[in-house]
Amino acid sequence: MTDSIELTQPDDWHLHLRDGPMLQTVVGHTANQFGRAMVMPNLIPPATTCQQLLDYRQRILAALPDDSQFNPIMALYLTDQLNEAEIREAASNPHIGAVKLYPAGATTNSDSGVSDLQAIYPILELMEKHGLPLLVHGEVTDSAVDIFDREAVFIDRHLIPIINKFSALRVVLEHVTTADGIEFVQQARDGIAGTLTAHHLLLNRNHLLVGGIHPHHYCLPVLKRETHRQALVKAATSGNPRFFAGTDSAPHPKTEKESACGCAGIYTAHAAVELYTEAFDNVGALDKLEGFLSHYGADFYRLPRNTEQITLRRTPTQIEQQFGQGNETVVPLRAGGNRQWLLADSDSNLVNRS
Repeated sequence: MTDSIELTQPDDWHLHLRDGPMLQTVVGHTANQFGRAMVMPNLIPPATTCQQLLDYRQRILAALPDDSQFNPIMALYLTDQLNEAEIREAASNPHIGAVKLYPAGATTNSDSGVSDLQAIYPILELMEKHGLPLLVHGEVTDSAVDIFDREAVFIDRHLIPIINKFSALRVVLEHVTTADGIEFVQQARDGIAGTLTAHHLLLNRNHLLVGGIHPHHYCLPVLKRETHRQALVKAATSGNPRFFAGTDSAPHPKTEKESACGCAGIYTAHAAVELYTEAFDNVGALDKLEGFLSHYGADFYRLPRNTEQITLRRTPTQIEQQFGQGNETVVPLRAGGNRQWLLADSDSNLVNRS
């Protein structure tokens, strides 16, 4: 049994850091584990211009320790009003890595998202021309579609037509949750990838619903049945470079999760690398972990791989019950339970562990 592994510094290609006090609470967790992260723009108000996005990036950097080498790469919010000038500016700025498509109303703070996908085809054409990847929250918002089927319907109804029409556009189907999504990514043309979260690799919908409703296991896309989870694990551990890590770590205050209408989002940044390691270890695939965590995402975004190394040890360790204070308290995944692996020196760079 392997009890210690070394990996190239991983990257997180889908991350929510929020803003204000919440940003201060959570950013150190990610910076302690990852070299880079693709930061999502669904703030209140959303970051819909390059200047707003770069101002947000400065707030992230200001919240980090002075010696941190963490590099936040920003995703621009795709709206019906996004124009060519913003696309050109985004494509020319090394701190902006992609454009994020939220169907309006699909998830947290997505009300400013796209209401008519065909209407944004001119913007997608510009993105294709300038080499900007499209990151997709792949769910329809049609109330007639069952919530467990929204990913599959989105792929058939919207995503396949997009990738067929824009044959050079690089597209990431983010937080894939179904066997349908896995099959789509595997069989699609070149330039198509998918991110996978640690929580979707470890949990199924029983963890959300059995024995009562568990609000800290509620996320969008929602957890699916066990057969889908197994398909995700098989893809993640296959060595297929189309699949790489994107935590979709999404902090919400405890009071907003444990409410009559709880927010969607699971917070995993506190132990993301350890949780991914556990998922791979569970199926005897630790030899595939480095590619998934550290290589394939950088390659897709045409960035150099990190050169630093991290060490993980098989050390069962209790996870904190919560982070932050007062109205900004965040309950992490597996609060009070154990992580099976521990990142060496995992406490050294945290900004806020209270």
